[in-house]
Amino acid sequence: MSVTDPTPFSGNAGTADDKLVAEIETLAERLRLVRERVGRVIFGQEHVVDQAVITLLGGGHCLLIGVPGLAKTKLVETLGTVFGLGEKRIQCTPDLMPADILGSEVLEEGEGGKRAFRFIQGPIFAQLLMADEINRASPRTQSALLQAMQERRVSVAGQYHELPAPFHVLATQNPIEQEGTYPLPEAQLDRFLLQIDVGYPDRDAERQMLIATTGSEEERAIQVMSADDLLHGQRLLRRIPVGDSVIDAILTLVRNGRPEETPIAAVREHVAWGPGPRASQALMLAIRARALMDGRFAPSIDDVLAMAKPVLRHRMALNFAARAEGVTLDAVLDGIAAPLG
Repeated sequence: MSVTDPTPFSGNAGTADDKLVAEIETLAERLRLVRERVGRVIFGQEHVVDQAVITLLGGGHCLLIGVPGLAKTKLVETLGTVFGLGEKRIQCTPDLMPADILGSEVLEEGEGGKRAFRFIQGPIFAQLLMADEINRASPRTQSALLQAMQERRVSVAGQYHELPAPFHVLATQNPIEQEGTYPLPEAQLDRFLLQIDVGYPDRDAERQMLIATTGSEEERAIQVMSADDLLHGQRLLRRIPVGDSVIDAILTLVRNGRPEETPIAAVREHVAWGPGPRASQALMLAIRARALMDGRFAPSIDDVLAMAKPVLRHRMALNFAARAEGVTLDAVLDGIAAPLG
């Protein structure tokens, strides 16, 4: 099968279960090619790439947090190419207005002097939208993004405009420079399926990147899947069965992160607010996507533990006393996940 073959994957088995197995195997092979092609452009960020692919496969949005120069923008561009998605970019600044993202209506004069308003779409009408340094946008502009991320549509002058499918927001944030920024409200953070922390590559990966990106020719991404393939994969993901023990592990993990009802003393002492039901939904989608990427037919508790931090770290907050004592959220999350290990 050609990596650029746009034909939707499907199984030829006689029974429904055999067909599902065949579709999972075919999708897993496509996703393996996706990871391979992205890995030729993005060096030393395998876990970041995997979590970004999980986000797209789960039909969600992700928040990429890392210092400048770690190829966050390049990752979004590469994913757009490899998945065959229409990609646009917004550079967020304090003076960015909602109309700069959503679009606006203009008054036009037609034949016979008749005037009418026409809506001109903004950059948000893309299948893959990169919001660079999202915390530099004002709360007013952030709220415009919030509606689009949740409802997959925007409202302009009292009229709704549907966004293309699939629609994903991959936003970036610099954890160091906080002057002139507006922290994202909890309601918007909760709309991100995953928070992906982007760290420095190891020495070997940085050496490989140094050689590959400063020569006369640089590796370019090529298309592996289409938007229709991705939508099919998102529908397939929701058909994957999840065992009762895994569902119980998700519920235990999420509910143990809530200071009002947890049996864990560290959570009661250090956590100001915990994850809501959307965290459970995000975990369910994320573990299914992780299983699909590995070609497995059902997720396990190991998947729950692997996706716990990306799903929960932006849906919880430490109280003042915990921050004063130097307690980290990752340490709290380790304590929450310990009973499942």
